[in-house]
Amino acid sequence: MAENSSTTMIETRGLSKFYGPFVAISDISFSIPRGQIVAFLGPNGAGKSTTMKILSGFLAASEGTALIGGLDIRENRLEAVEKLGYLPENGPLYEDMTPKELLRFFGEARGLKNNKLKSRMDYVIELCALHQVIEKPIGKLSRGYRQRVGLAHALLHDPEVLIMDEPTAGLDPNQIRDFRTNISKLGESKTILISTHILQEADAIAERILLINDGKLMFDGTAAELRAGGKLEDAFYKITGHGHLAQQQSADEGGRQ
Repeated sequence: MAENSSTTMIETRGLSKFYGPFVAISDISFSIPRGQIVAFLGPNGAGKSTTMKILSGFLAASEGTALIGGLDIRENRLEAVEKLGYLPENGPLYEDMTPKELLRFFGEARGLKNNKLKSRMDYVIELCALHQVIEKPIGKLSRGYRQRVGLAHALLHDPEVLIMDEPTAGLDPNQIRDFRTNISKLGESKTILISTHILQEADAIAERILLINDGKLMFDGTAAELRAGGKLEDAFYKITGHGHLAQQQSADEGGRQ
């Protein structure tokens, strides 16, 4: 963990999002200190992406507050996003551009110039192993390489906070292993929040797990605390209600026999 770990870099206070009568998330509150890698775990549709989009400023909360580096993302969006690198599940990549063109475009848009821009481009290209495809159109790249380009884009301005939504979705085992290695390196200096529904992913890379279900935060602790001497899958099913549903289904089937 990085120095000054007591500094809170990601925080939500009573975060809620409503779509008419539908509650996407309800009263989500947590804080993440500098230098911690946290997995945001939950089944599909639990509210992970909604929370991520609010934290990144892409979506406004109905209630509550989201802060990046102590800055309210709604009231100080430009200042807050300077501290933030965001990798959505399907990154907004311009398919007719090459990775080199895209990185230069976004670097210049963020005010990076000359030697600073070249230095940052060289760094993220090396970190994300993009040398072989740096001049190829993004639309021609594999899912794995597109994900690497998205990560390079998110890291280009050297943010203090990195938020990633389902970053390993669609990657093969070798690509996932490379991704985990990069995250471990980045976690030495950055605060990282990774959304996933893959239990093994959370267990492998995170120091801490936030578990959300039906829009509510159900657990905040380590993987060891979550499994509590048993299997992580069993704890997940129990908290998300699947265990209860399976028991009920079994009871129903027994009653029909």
